[in-house]
Amino acid sequence: MSILSKPQQGYTLISLIFMLGVAGFFVLLALKIGPIYIDHSKVKNALVAVEKTTDIQTKSVEDVRTSLSKRFNLNYVAHLKPEEVKITKRGNYLKVEADYEVVEKIVGNVSVLVQFYDKFEVGSE
Repeated sequence: MSILSKPQQGYTLISLIFMLGVAGFFVLLALKIGPIYIDHSKVKNALVAVEKTTDIQTKSVEDVRTSLSKRFNLNYVAHLKPEEVKITKRGNYLKVEADYEVVEKIVGNVSVLVQFYDKFEVGSE
């Protein structure tokens, strides 16, 4: 009677440590980048709310900036200040642009850069 040896199955300790390291890196990346995108959604919601304000094109630049500032403070926007939003006003034409980037340090000298650009235009020139 012949006894056949069964091939070994499973992960070695080194491959298990490597897989956990890779998975841990991606979890760390998600934990660092996730809040940036959550903050950006708050910026977009504030811009949409200001755009839908009644007669926004007749308001002054200071009024629009104050409205944005209140909405940013209410939603705890961390990566964009109302002073950094570019507001162009000519007659009944209003253009609001939020062009910003966020750099988040990951580990050591490794960082991630995320760029955003949102705008809206109302009225006519």
